Amino acid sequence: MGGEFRRIRDRRLVGAVVLGLAVLLGTVGTARAHEEYVVDEERDVAVGEFLAESLTDPLVVGPLLAGGIAVVAAIAIYLVVRPLQRDIASFRAAMREYTEYVPWLLRISFGIPLIGAGFSGYFISPALHVELRLLQVALGFFLLFGLATRVVALLTLAAYLVGLAFRPVLVLQLEFVGGMLALALIGSGRPSADHVLQRVAGAPGTVYGRFDPVYDRSQALQARIRRYRSLMPTIVRIGLGCTFVSLGLGQKLLRPGIALAVVDRYDLTAVVPASPELWALGAGLAEVGLGLALVVGVFTRASAATAIGVFTLTLFALPDDPVLAHVGLFGLASVLLITGSGPYALDRRLETVEADERADAVPGPA
Repeated sequence: MGGEFRRIRDRRLVGAVVLGLAVLLGTVGTARAHEEYVVDEERDVAVGEFLAESLTDPLVVGPLLAGGIAVVAAIAIYLVVRPLQRDIASFRAAMREYTEYVPWLLRISFGIPLIGAGFSGYFISPALHVELRLLQVALGFFLLFGLATRVVALLTLAAYLVGLAFRPVLVLQLEFVGGMLALALIGSGRPSADHVLQRVAGAPGTVYGRFDPVYDRSQALQARIRRYRSLMPTIVRIGLGCTFVSLGLGQKLLRPGIALAVVDRYDLTAVVPASPELWALGAGLAEVGLGLALVVGVFTRASAATAIGVFTLTLFALPDDPVLAHVGLFGLASVLLITGSGPYALDRRLETVEADERADAVPGPA
């Protein structure tokens, strides 16, 4: 009877949180988005006009084609020559040694931005100024300490999805979907409060173990989902890839005015002597291409390393861009460096071909 009461109480609490969040989001306005973090106004440029002018300009099309050909050529040369194979194998082995820290890395990567968002006065994304300090700080600290991690991850995901339904600008932080789903799947790991409490509750004769209300249920849940844990890298990879595609399309290719305004604000044409149109179109296509590579899982670790390079370059090139808005992206990319592509990726096919080639290269018995 007591357990049923607790379940009803918890459902009501979650419902009240979600309802309160919906009311707050429905009554406040939005501010600025991604590139709009650093510019006040975007250029008045129609998408069709921008694409028509850019794609008929040889000084834009030429470098884009040259860059595309260079990328394809580099991939082809790598697949044929396969340089640095021992170095790559050693790097993969070294990264796999950090696998046990992946849950901790994810918790930090999303817990800190949630706490920062709460104290800074915006909801998840700096584009949405909503005072939800208590909710976000609580969720963030629970993630950092690793307490009730799966439940907190699902609550955070629910809060994000409710916000997204009312304020589509939150699509800018789409990485929260992949991050929270991954945490809900793999749990808190260690070090974490969950791990400590489970050890105490499971130890014979402990007083806490007599009263712990979740130990048996958590053990049963972990046993049921253990077979699906291998999907975690796939969830992270698709989540990060979709975020890149969304940003490339939504903030550059389909909104060239805001991308061009960023180029003007930071005088990027002086950094690299290229037209503003080439800057905007090239950046958008690069983000979409990188996102698609992550989604299909081709050269995943290299794509993740490239993503980290892009984030780092953005932070240095756009000093007004809020750092906290990128921490979750850094975390997802770092996870992929450790885990690789996971199941359902083209990398698995490439690894099979590579293994077959090594086997063919070994001479058989005379």
